[in-house]
Amino acid sequence: MTVSRWIKYVVAVVLGNALYFWLAGRFLPPAARHQWNRVDVGIFVDLWFCLLVYGLLELTTLIWKRRNKG
Repeated sequence: MTVSRWIKYVVAVVLGNALYFWLAGRFLPPAARHQWNRVDVGIFVDLWFCLLVYGLLELTTLIWKRRNKG
């Protein structure tokens, strides 16, 4: 486990949560909003946002490496 991978994890969680909470208050339906101190669908929607951001970070890294390789 490298430091750069941990940094990528932290960035994905912070940006994913920020995106989720920004969208939850404005656009997400009530069923997709997390209720405090509960295990509900909102937690999984939040997780999905974090995974989406992580996937975008990995894709960006892959494209960056391929462009600078050749």
